[in-house]
Amino acid sequence: MIPKVIADARKIVIKLGSNTLALPDGTMNRAFMNEFADQCADLAKAGKQVVLVSSGAQVAGVSTIDRWARKKDIHYRQALCAIGQVELMQNWREAFAARDLHIGQLLLTREDFKDDQRTLNMRNTIFTLVDEGVVPIINENDSVSYEEIRIGDNDNLSALTAILWSADLLILFSDIDGVYDKNPKEHSDAALIPEVKDITELRAGITIGAANSFGTGGIGTKLEAAEKVTAYGIPMLLANGSAPRCLETLATGKSGGTVFLARE
Repeated sequence: MIPKVIADARKIVIKLGSNTLALPDGTMNRAFMNEFADQCADLAKAGKQVVLVSSGAQVAGVSTIDRWARKKDIHYRQALCAIGQVELMQNWREAFAARDLHIGQLLLTREDFKDDQRTLNMRNTIFTLVDEGVVPIINENDSVSYEEIRIGDNDNLSALTAILWSADLLILFSDIDGVYDKNPKEHSDAALIPEVKDITELRAGITIGAANSFGTGGIGTKLEAAEKVTAYGIPMLLANGSAPRCLETLATGKSGGTVFLARE
């Protein structure tokens, strides 16, 4: 099912979580970013278009100014994101430039999706970038966001982006292989659920865990994202981003995950 879903999609939104982009010590995983850019370039050569939703601003900020790593004050966290966003995009720019691809940055908040004019501008910008062969890289504007205007996690941001762009597929890369009937980090007998047709039924039958160490979203936000996009006829894949060449192995059927089928 997974190779078919990817093969059938031309417009793909891919979300990378903070845990996927971070090494165990919390610093940026530049080797992963280079490898991932290489896989995106292969998709482009195959005639597919990619929009990337990339977490990691705070991780990159800590990598740059590690003396702030333990500061919890919101002003320091937002300042870390301001510093880290520059480092994050610089790393992505270098990774894609090595494959002769340009990138463009969009930093968004919830308010952007509520205002019709901003929404139209965002949509037009994404279409223009993609049509010109540029890879849009989207993140929440964490340096200015506060509770009332923030989306709160990039799972939902990627879902909103997929709907805005009329994507054919949303892929969420996380630090788990997909949706399990219970938390695989706590239960050795947890079973992977390869295909989901009814998310309401799924919610009733699984145990939802908490957010992971670096990221803001747990399995709950991934189900919210799936509910959003499948309602618009867009399927979603949830898979492990830590596997070597994770995008390529998904497309060739060498690795698995969970497919959320679009509603008919």
